[in-house]
Amino acid sequence: MTEANRLAVEFAELAQRLQGSDTDMTLAEALRAAIAAVDADLGGIMLVRNGRAESAAVSDEIVVRADELQLEAGDGPCLEAIAERERFIIEDTAEDDRWPNWCAGVKELGIRSVLSVRLQTAAGTLGALNLYARGTSHFSENDAVVGTILAAHASVALAADKERVELRSAIDSRHMIGMAQGMLMERFKLDREQAFSVLRRYSQDRNVKLREVAAQLVESRALPQ
Repeated sequence: MTEANRLAVEFAELAQRLQGSDTDMTLAEALRAAIAAVDADLGGIMLVRNGRAESAAVSDEIVVRADELQLEAGDGPCLEAIAERERFIIEDTAEDDRWPNWCAGVKELGIRSVLSVRLQTAAGTLGALNLYARGTSHFSENDAVVGTILAAHASVALAADKERVELRSAIDSRHMIGMAQGMLMERFKLDREQAFSVLRRYSQDRNVKLREVAAQLVESRALPQ
């Protein structure tokens, strides 16, 4: 089997494993596949949550520290890949001058080569995949292409899981609000629109989410004070 055919098979198998996976499983599978595909020593995935990048999956505690160094400095290949929609290769952290402080820090951790690839979908940025090697000049442009393909698979799976979570949350919220409306309708002889208006007024006046007002009503059988 040629290298191209081997990778094609691995990508197909990865896509099947990621289908329907939750976020944690998707991150673990994608990271494992990426490390194996480019023969990296270490790897990690950072995700953007609430506007900030954070470690989401790592293969080793060394990667946690590498992420921390980047977040502390506010600069590095992962953060730049996220911001600039690019991928970056560092052939030797002892000589690369683009992120001198971070490179000096990870060199002390034993990391000499780096490949950072952006995770993205048409809807926007999700984060970045970061692969590390202890030797210099480990990652090639071909590795960057492979990493980009893996990142695309992971991005689609992560976005799909996020949509599933948001949909379940929306359904749960509607159910909770409907229960609260029913209680108000029965207790105060209101119609559905009037009951919803009461919930909305409490939500606005107290700056509390509508779902939380409904949940408190259902649990305590009384509107929040």
